[in-house]
Formats: sequence, C-alpha cells, structure tokens
Amino acid sequence: MSRSEHVASSGVKAREVAMSELLARRVAELSLEKKGEDVKILDVRGLTSVTDFFVIITADSERKAKAVTDYIVDEIKDEGERPMHIEGLDTLRWVLIDYVDVVVHIFQPDDRKFYDLESLWSDAPVTVVTAPEPSGEQELSED
Repeated sequence: MSRSEHVASSGVKAREVAMSELLARRVAELSLEKKGEDVKILDVRGLTSVTDFFVIITADSERKAKAVTDYIVDEIKDEGERPMHIEGLDTLRWVLIDYVDVVVHIFQPDDRKFYDLESLWSDAPVTVVTAPEPSGEQELSED
C-alpha cells in the first residue's frame, strides 16, 4: 500500500487527494453553476510535467464563455488562488485559465471538436462532472 492510500476500519481503501485535484473539481463545479456543458477533468499527472489536470468545458456562446471564465476566476480568487495567466479573452472561442497545476480550457463547441484535447490526451484518466442532482449530491463518474 502506498503512502497515499489508507485502509479505514471499515476495510474501505481511502486515498489522499492532491490540492490540484481539489482545485480541478472546484473549477468543474463552478463551471456548471454558470451552465458550462460537457465538463471533464483529465488527470495528466503521469503524462506530462507541465500540469496535473486539465478541466475541459464547453460554452455554447461567447457570452456564456465570458460568464463561465469570470465566475471561475472570481470565485477561485475569493478562495485564495489567482491564475498565472489567462488567454483567449479577445475572441472567447478557446479561453485558457492557467492555475499552474490545473489548466482550464473553455471552448466553443466547434473549437472543442477541432482541437479535440480528449483524443490528444486519450491516455489520461477522465472524470465526467455533471450537474448536481435535486438531492444536492453532485455526480462524478470516471471513464
């Protein structure tokens, strides 16, 4: 058993969650609050040294891309994190928010299909993030 895995008294294996993973999940949740769509978290920790996670989001209009971007940046800033860099605000076709260990990609639908980051990083474990159920529980599913 690795240092990051523990067995609880119930026999259930638990694992330590990296801060970058928590940030990726938080960004994904925030994007859904502003109606971001097809939200996925790609765990690229074993594939590149550039970052730990990509969060990929579709926004079906420039207005929605701007709203999602602003909301994520503002809320995460309130939680003590500031992006190192933001690109794409001039066209809002592909906005990139760089939090170093988490890189957020907000795409218009056609641009997401064209660049197809999911295929480019197809070896990465993927978590699909969906809107909360009426009971208040958010669903995360790993492909």
